[in-house]
Amino acid sequence: MGLLLLTGGFTALSAAVVLLVRAVTAGRGHRVAPARLEAVERVYGAGGAVQRAPQESFADRVLRPLAGRFGRLARRLTPAGMVARMNRSLTYAGNPPRWPVERVMQMKGLGLLAGGLIGLLYGSGLGGALLVLGVAAGAAAGFFLPDLLIYNLGVRRQQEIAKTLPDILDMLTVSVEAGLGFDAAVSQVRHNAEGPMAGEFARMLREMQLGKPRTDALRAMSERTTVMELRGFASAVVQASELGIPIANVLREQAREMRLRRRQRAEEAAQKVPIKILFPLLFCLFPALFVIIIGPGALSIMELLGS
Repeated sequence: MGLLLLTGGFTALSAAVVLLVRAVTAGRGHRVAPARLEAVERVYGAGGAVQRAPQESFADRVLRPLAGRFGRLARRLTPAGMVARMNRSLTYAGNPPRWPVERVMQMKGLGLLAGGLIGLLYGSGLGGALLVLGVAAGAAAGFFLPDLLIYNLGVRRQQEIAKTLPDILDMLTVSVEAGLGFDAAVSQVRHNAEGPMAGEFARMLREMQLGKPRTDALRAMSERTTVMELRGFASAVVQASELGIPIANVLREQAREMRLRRRQRAEEAAQKVPIKILFPLLFCLFPALFVIIIGPGALSIMELLGS
């Protein structure tokens, strides 16, 4: 019975791992062969002996539709509040093109299945409550792993926005003071800058070109991030537009405050360094120093006591 359970669990785990890998790497494995065929066609001509196979692969015919149906089913079974939180996390992460909500649902479902099966395989020899605990822990770890990955992407993206925002505001201030309008200055900064902040400016400009007012586009940009400095900048520009205050003065003041806050964050991080290196010193360096300093004396004392 135990052997049958292990065999069934291993088979299900293998199927789950195959589906997980295919869902993550969908579309990557079919790029090499078409590229090689195109290279051959360029050498021998389109009428050469090499012809593209009209039939689809097993992954396209079976695995990908199965994963799609699984993701749609998981989307229907997931509460609306969880889907909204997931959409917000994906927005903070920059909406990765290969990670729509349906793909995340697929990963969560497959992770739940694979984690539970791994817990079953490792805990099958324990039995009782430990087996149930292992299955539950593995299933929970597999289910929340995509959330952790998306959260880490979002944190890194928000940190990059906070890091580059003062320099981008300086560029924006210089452009406005040189005579450009706010929209033209944002477009100029978008072309000259790189990173997620430039992407946010590009999205704001696209929304404005589609007819959204500038104030609404700025508010939408501030809601797509957790950086308080960016939200403060958007609020200041919105108020300046509504009250008729010159944008150049607002941008100059915002850039000065951003530089001040960045310097304060750097000083705060420098003050935390001694605390962070305290534990490595205690557990790694001091024991070796104690052995070097006290070791010879301890050996001498042991020899004296032994004699």
